[in-house]
Amino acid sequence: MSKIDLLVVGGGAAGLMAAGAATARGALVTVLEHNPKGPGQKLLITGKGRCNLTNDCDVREFLPFVRHNPRFLYSSLYAFPPAAAISLFEELGVPVKTERGRRVFPQSDRAADVLAALRSYAADAAFARGSARRLLLQDGACVGVVTDNGQELRAGAVLLATGGVSYPVTGSDGSGYRLAKQAGHTIVKPQPSLCSLVSPDPACRRMMGLSLRNVRLTLLCDDKPLFTEQGEALFTHFGLSGPLVLSASTYIEDIGAHHYCCEFDLKPALDEKNLYDRLTRDFAALGGHSAQGALEKLLPHSMRPVAVEKWGIDPATRAAQITREQKQALVQLCKHWQVPVTALGNLEHAVITAGGVETREVDPKTMESRLCPGLYFAGEILDVDARTGGYNLQIAWATAQAAARAVAETLS
Repeated sequence: MSKIDLLVVGGGAAGLMAAGAATARGALVTVLEHNPKGPGQKLLITGKGRCNLTNDCDVREFLPFVRHNPRFLYSSLYAFPPAAAISLFEELGVPVKTERGRRVFPQSDRAADVLAALRSYAADAAFARGSARRLLLQDGACVGVVTDNGQELRAGAVLLATGGVSYPVTGSDGSGYRLAKQAGHTIVKPQPSLCSLVSPDPACRRMMGLSLRNVRLTLLCDDKPLFTEQGEALFTHFGLSGPLVLSASTYIEDIGAHHYCCEFDLKPALDEKNLYDRLTRDFAALGGHSAQGALEKLLPHSMRPVAVEKWGIDPATRAAQITREQKQALVQLCKHWQVPVTALGNLEHAVITAGGVETREVDPKTMESRLCPGLYFAGEILDVDARTGGYNLQIAWATAQAAARAVAETLS
């Protein structure tokens, strides 16, 4: 095989971005990808197939949305901020649009267009099919890899962009962690992030499929609030899902050691007094209805029988008979509807993986290993993750660009 300046292990978002950036700077690049369907398969399912490719904010606004090790990203994000990612994709023929929460999508709403642009960006790279079985180490430096068929691929630098362990069907099988360990790196235990949450509350199954819109979710840990945001959530047969829940999941650290609970304010636009006054009007207008029937203007259909049980009122009570104390109890239920949480959703369906290569062992400006010269990292393999909104793909773009830039500078 011809000379390789940079061997990229993993052809996902970070790997393709790094390959394009390095070839644009004159480096000879080979991408090693083991998925038989080709590079970038996970990109195709991001953003429900629409690909939320970044968030249109500046770096100071971006960093608070990073859950683990935000300071590590300071240099790479300032060198390649969201505005640079937007410009690059538009130059590559992907016009974008900005939606609620400053989420940036391709105007076509097609993740395939983003992947095609990245493939075009990396078109000057060579692509090889296979997996990296182990690193080639020489005098403490990384000089290549040995593939699963025993072939040695030698290179001036090796970039591990193998992703985490979420959605393994797309190729994210955690193999990069094993390679990083071979070079002496510490791996922070991977766990699902941006995932659904499991609840023992049988009411979740009863309301399965119910989507709550414009509600406020507060994640409580031992009765202390960790996260609060307004948006959408979904009841499932096992617990909770939806955008609010995915974001809340990133704040859960050790679920076995603490009591976690999702508390919903079902009527965030109304304070308790205004909600009480609304109930008074509703019950006056529906005086002959049962307690459950009197909730028809207040709550979705599948939620009403559950609410009556949690409310603790006799279902036979007529709306006109509901007392002041009972209305106050209903106000508290609507403003503080609690769902206990006992587990994270499985890794196979988590959007991303938290954990990974310990960032203290990586140079934040170059993404080069501090333990093994010639070895670089980019994307989800690192112990860096963020909330939903395009932040995680932006981290992939920024760290990949940093690594590509650093490798190219060693060639000049």
